[in-house]
Amino acid sequence: MGHLTYEESKKVVFKGLILLGVLTIIEVAIALFANGHIISSFDIGDSWMRYPYMGIMIGMSIYKAYFIIFEFMHMKYEVKGLVWSVLMPLGLLVWAIFAFFNEGASYGERRNVIIEKNKKEVTNSPKIKKIGMDLTRELKKEDFH
Repeated sequence: MGHLTYEESKKVVFKGLILLGVLTIIEVAIALFANGHIISSFDIGDSWMRYPYMGIMIGMSIYKAYFIIFEFMHMKYEVKGLVWSVLMPLGLLVWAIFAFFNEGASYGERRNVIIEKNKKEVTNSPKIKKIGMDLTRELKKEDFH
């Protein structure tokens, strides 16, 4: 936006703010409608409709983040190397979030298994039968061939 005049820059900023405001209002309306707050008889709950709803919400949020980073933070006007030096760690951050959620879910499942095993009552195990060897004798040099 360095090549624009002050008035042109203001118009670009206001267009961006209006776009972000409209997208936010649409997101809130979709969320209220999908969760049954606007029409109480319509609640998608855990039905198959939840997946398109989540896809739309994630898509709109990613577009808003893209718009803010590339327009308001001026990444659109930077050299490609700088843009990639910012976007690559962001990709790793997204990967790390998925990895942490996966690890947390695995920990939760294993913890539940341990809790269930701890609830079981332990019975006495049968006594070990002696099989004819004296297990308490001292070791001799001949034992180590």
